[in-house]
Amino acid sequence: MLYYLFEYLDKTLDVPGTGVFQYITFRSALALMLSLLISTVYGKKIITILKNKQVGETVRELGLEGQNQKAGTPTMGGIIIIIATLIPVLLLTKLNNIYIVLLIITTIWMGTIGFIDDYIKIFKKDKQGLKGIFKVIGQVGLGLIVGSVLYFHPGVTVREKLAKPVAFNQTENAISSPAREMKSTTTTIPFTKNNELDYAKIIEWTGEGYEKWAWLVFIPIVIFIITAVSNGANLTDGIDGLAAGTSAISVLALGIFTFISGNIILSSYLNVMYIPNSGEMTVFVSAFAGALVGFLWYNSYPASVFMGDTGSLTIGGIIAVLAISVRKEMLLPVLCAIFFAESASVIIQVAYFKYTKKRFGEGRRVFLMSPLHHHYQKKGYHESKIVTRFWIVTILLAIVAIVTLKLR
Repeated sequence: MLYYLFEYLDKTLDVPGTGVFQYITFRSALALMLSLLISTVYGKKIITILKNKQVGETVRELGLEGQNQKAGTPTMGGIIIIIATLIPVLLLTKLNNIYIVLLIITTIWMGTIGFIDDYIKIFKKDKQGLKGIFKVIGQVGLGLIVGSVLYFHPGVTVREKLAKPVAFNQTENAISSPAREMKSTTTTIPFTKNNELDYAKIIEWTGEGYEKWAWLVFIPIVIFIITAVSNGANLTDGIDGLAAGTSAISVLALGIFTFISGNIILSSYLNVMYIPNSGEMTVFVSAFAGALVGFLWYNSYPASVFMGDTGSLTIGGIIAVLAISVRKEMLLPVLCAIFFAESASVIIQVAYFKYTKKRFGEGRRVFLMSPLHHHYQKKGYHESKIVTRFWIVTILLAIVAIVTLKLR
């Protein structure tokens, strides 16, 4: 909204200084500061409201040290993240940008699913919350929307690579050239020289005209990624500051990719796929990262609030959509390695337990407890040490992901 106001002041009334709002870098910095301010200042008020509403965490007895001290801690704190993200986004982004629209839909959609789950757990006194099948239906529904829009919407295009740019307008982040913008299902393969893969090629064997059926491959892949990452974030949210901290690091790394992918000069120099209008997502990323860091103010050990599924499902959904939008979804196993490790630990634990129970008559375990962070708690590590080390691992992996811009 403020973007359009300042655009009017600049282009119509020619008010000095108002043109600064045309720059993505300026609006990103402003979004970061604003979201950080909202989450830290108003986060306390939201926590107080949650306490007054008796929105407290019900802790299952898992035999973990310090576990009972967390009982009664307000949950649903993901509301802080959502509010602190959406307000700067609504104020500072181009709301007619299709990528921003998708990210807003993702935030509200996944936030609603998580909110319903938390509501059932707290107010209906059902520890299971929303049934798993309904969560999956919600995730699949979002995947259908995101996949369909990215495939069919005319505003989602990729520009042909240019030997050299002709002219560049820094304000509009655009180039004047004869290059063609086209629909594409191409993505990026990390650590390879010829680093592009067209999903349509998967069905090339069907014969001539296979490109028009590429959506049959692309949309299911989008659904799988959104479901996997959102569930991974949900499983990671088990100890104070873990999900918020690792997510903030991953999101900031994705912000670098959104800025480069939407900048014709940088994408040309780094030989990265140029995606017109995708640079606007950098403003969203900045707001989201600021909200996560601000939330950490209250969620770091010992936590004054938990994000609940309201926050964790939203975080996973946003990260997945960001990565898919800039064609970097194959980097998610690196950027979100903690999410995948947590998910893998649960899958391995359950599968091995069932297998050994069927074969030997008693279930056996690979880990002392899953998800993975509970395994280390059982080994005697303090949760703050576990969280800090997981953050360090995420930082290292984020650097590796960024290095793929040149390392091929």
